[in-house]
Amino acid sequence: MTSVAAVNWGLVFWEREGRAYASISGPETGTGTAPVPEGVAFVGIEFAVGTYLRTVSTAALVNGGVELPDTTCGTFRLDGVRWQTPGPDDAEALVDRLVRAGTVIRDPLVTEVRRGHSPAVSDRTVERRFRAATGLTRGAVRQIERAREASALLAGGVPSTGVIARLAYFDEPHLARALRRYVGRTARQLREGTGGAIALNLVQPTTS
Repeated sequence: MTSVAAVNWGLVFWEREGRAYASISGPETGTGTAPVPEGVAFVGIEFAVGTYLRTVSTAALVNGGVELPDTTCGTFRLDGVRWQTPGPDDAEALVDRLVRAGTVIRDPLVTEVRRGHSPAVSDRTVERRFRAATGLTRGAVRQIERAREASALLAGGVPSTGVIARLAYFDEPHLARALRRYVGRTARQLREGTGGAIALNLVQPTTS
């Protein structure tokens, strides 16, 4: 499967040949290939930009991850505590417990900036806090999110010219470079659904 650039970190759980695994996945700044073994079921939790782990630097997770040791069928260890491995229906409950325990922390400044507000601190402070929480610069996050939105629009049938105008790309070569770098697909492949499996939700986004 083609993995694409992503701005979020997450927790991933899976079992293979009777053994359980858990890992922390980091943000990705480009495309790559992710192995998908047969007969393996994954459960993943994606955390919002601006949240981070108390004991693991998000910057250290960029373009990589950490496998969690001492994982069993049903439990995993994180931040010195053993937690129940979640299924698809109780992932939110696990997140709530992690937040209440202080294992997952949110930087309110990053949330404020993401909502378009201008906090009463210097740009340097904002950038430092943003990078500490996300492992990425604000510019990198904007570029990755824009490329992912462009992919969804193209897959939903929006022509390249419409995507360029809507997302403020300079021209088609600019859009093509972004897709190649962050998504690993051309505009035509996204429109036609070709190029193989891809780790990206290609449902066209809606606005409210």
